[in-house]
Amino acid sequence: MTTQTSLTVHQTTRPDGFPTSGQFRFVESPVPEPRPGTALVENLHWSVDPYHREMMDGDFALNAPLEGRTIGRVVDSHDPGLTEGDLVLHRGGWRTHALVTLGTAGTRKLRRYDGVPLSAHLSILGGTGLTAYVALTRTLRLKPGEDLFISAAAGGVGTAAGRIARILGAGRIVGSAGSAAKVAHLTGRLGFDAAFDYHDGRVGELLGKAAPDGIDAYVDNVGGEHLEGAIEVLRDHGRIAWVGAVAQYHHARPPAAPRNLFDIVGKSLRLQGVLVRDHAHLQEEFEDFLVPHLRSGRIAPDQTVVMGFENIVEAFLGMLRGENTGKMLVSRPGT
Repeated sequence: MTTQTSLTVHQTTRPDGFPTSGQFRFVESPVPEPRPGTALVENLHWSVDPYHREMMDGDFALNAPLEGRTIGRVVDSHDPGLTEGDLVLHRGGWRTHALVTLGTAGTRKLRRYDGVPLSAHLSILGGTGLTAYVALTRTLRLKPGEDLFISAAAGGVGTAAGRIARILGAGRIVGSAGSAAKVAHLTGRLGFDAAFDYHDGRVGELLGKAAPDGIDAYVDNVGGEHLEGAIEVLRDHGRIAWVGAVAQYHHARPPAAPRNLFDIVGKSLRLQGVLVRDHAHLQEEFEDFLVPHLRSGRIAPDQTVVMGFENIVEAFLGMLRGENTGKMLVSRPGT
């Protein structure tokens, strides 16, 4: 790979169950020339996200470059709003180079903060962290002292939600994860009051033991049995922010609805979906809230970083297998 060559990743077939590396292809082409109103960026950091798995079932076009959040450096600009050396976040995705236009397709210049790594703009300071912030402050309207449950708590949104909830003054914070090592990470390093491995039994029972007095709010990254268990343990007038549904991503047919779904009526619960794209206007507010805590060291980005664009497919599959702690990222060596 040279500066005259661009690599993109294409999806070639639709998955039936868990994706495989054979369903992706690296395509080599010349680095594109910027047109009037565009800028050429060389990408430095790439995000691989759970939602990409959903898009593989039909939203991603086959044999075309995949989209996704990416940080790049402008190397040639014909866009009056961008100059060489500017750092931008865009959705050009799984490619080494991209043409961008400021203000379109999620493209925006990044503010650099001393003491905060650039890659944080794809993890706790980016869409992942903003999702957690919106879920806690807008959807759940979490109040100081309230008890919170977070599923997939060792993942990107889960770790961000746990850290932000602590800053907001949450009471007891409980998380679920997929291994004993991740459970230990949640309670030993991330400040969760309790955590459990969901493989160890029925989620409702495990959650009930971890939160014997019940919970007020739930950030759901899983769905399925986790949602059923949370409904079981939530107190009257509890709230659910539904962010993701990892439990159903690899199945052709979604699981049956939680058996206790009508308890939402009996307990006067509120369940609301969270789409971060509806809250992009909160990005500046979110950065003003979070950056001082990042600079002080009170919190830190939780990231698993795979080096080298050539490893992006394996990083994506590893994320789906749960091999990451915090946000899974791919970075260019030396950045």
